[in-house]
Amino acid sequence: MINPQDTGDVLINPGMGWTMHFYSNVARNYGSKLEPSDTLEDFPGVSTVYLRLPWAYLEPEEGKYNWAILDTPAQRWIAKGKKIALRLTCSENWMTYATPKWVRDAGAKGTHYQYSKGRTNGEGPWDPFFDDPIFLEKLETFLAAYAKRYDGNPNVEFIDVGTYGLWGEGHTHASSRQDKIELQKLHIDLHLKYFKKTLLCISDDFAGYSKPGKRFPITDYAFSKGVTLRDDSIITHPRKNGPAWYHDEMAELFWPTLPVILEHQHVAPCKKLGTWSPEKIIASVEAYHASYMSIHGFPRPYLEEDRDMIDAINKRMGYRLMPAAVSWPKSVTIATPQDAFTAYKDVTPHGDTTKNFKVSWSWTNKGVAPCYPGGFPALTLKDSKGGIVSVLVDETLNLRDLEVGPIGKAPVKEHASEFIVGLYAPTTKPGTYDLYISVGKRDGTPTIAMPLKDGDGQRRYKIGTIELLEGK
Repeated sequence: MINPQDTGDVLINPGMGWTMHFYSNVARNYGSKLEPSDTLEDFPGVSTVYLRLPWAYLEPEEGKYNWAILDTPAQRWIAKGKKIALRLTCSENWMTYATPKWVRDAGAKGTHYQYSKGRTNGEGPWDPFFDDPIFLEKLETFLAAYAKRYDGNPNVEFIDVGTYGLWGEGHTHASSRQDKIELQKLHIDLHLKYFKKTLLCISDDFAGYSKPGKRFPITDYAFSKGVTLRDDSIITHPRKNGPAWYHDEMAELFWPTLPVILEHQHVAPCKKLGTWSPEKIIASVEAYHASYMSIHGFPRPYLEEDRDMIDAINKRMGYRLMPAAVSWPKSVTIATPQDAFTAYKDVTPHGDTTKNFKVSWSWTNKGVAPCYPGGFPALTLKDSKGGIVSVLVDETLNLRDLEVGPIGKAPVKEHASEFIVGLYAPTTKPGTYDLYISVGKRDGTPTIAMPLKDGDGQRRYKIGTIELLEGK
């Protein structure tokens, strides 16, 4: 038996990681200072580039799309095996027309407003009325084109429902003051109509940014539709003796089955006001069982000034699977004799299905969130040249089901698996082989990185050797 030790490695895995705000509403924030070749390979744990922009930038003329504004930074990350996430908005307080002006010119009704003071008579940013028929007609056409490119795209991790409310956060209390749950549901449903495969999420502010509580009608509705939650307000309104966030209880409905995304306040304003708190950001990952945390600032200073926080979060954010113990026999018998592999057309009578063996292993998830993609444990036997001799997968154990726990107290699940080597084909010769462990698809393809030593570069990890004996 062996007891593998956690190497402390930072893991890049499906459905988790740091998301870098390449665009944060304003296009210059925060990718503008990165060279085209810079995809933050030195920033540990970055898995996703996040692109958040107003609709007006994407469709400056009706039917003429500016997809290059997304595709250009996206392809930089995709080329490095990373993912993208998206939010396209219809309301911004720093520009007059986040919804393209041609939509208004086509007859869509709306209102100007002054930030935090409400509607005005022609001054300030313009919001559409979010249920205006002409606005919705134009928006649906855009969403159909948007979804054609990105729904089900394997390079896309998630898409925000961003077409309702200021900054796409699902509220208008500081803008045009048309907060209605009917409008929120309308825009969730519009996204669901066109995005049928890719994970959608809403901001916690759909329910009110400072309203504490577990359950709200709009978040219940979103959850019922398979739409997950992001909190855009971590340390946005910190109080000396008050909460640094409001909705960790709200996340309790979501995180057992859907990944939760966190975004803290822009770094520069926090540090200017003296409210920046690495300790609170670390704590928010625990409280929300978060799978994603945002780099909401220029990434180089962020990395240099807050490396300890980043390292602490990387040990817990998302999931962190590993075997706590593995036990296997020193030798096993090949289920089909050597001569039978090549001597007979029908090798069935020459296979011995009783030549199975058992492996006992225990598994744990040291992160804060379930392994939402799921994964099945596998053993792979390799020869001295690295050739794959046998792949053995236990489909009865889905590590998606591992429970999570506090730091140092993750539950351990014990399990016994039964395997057989060399039954009928392919040709399997006696000898001593290297034994690797992995987690992945039912067919044995590894998909989940683990914090183990002796990796083969394909998410398999050597744990020892095993001897195969001649079948009889």
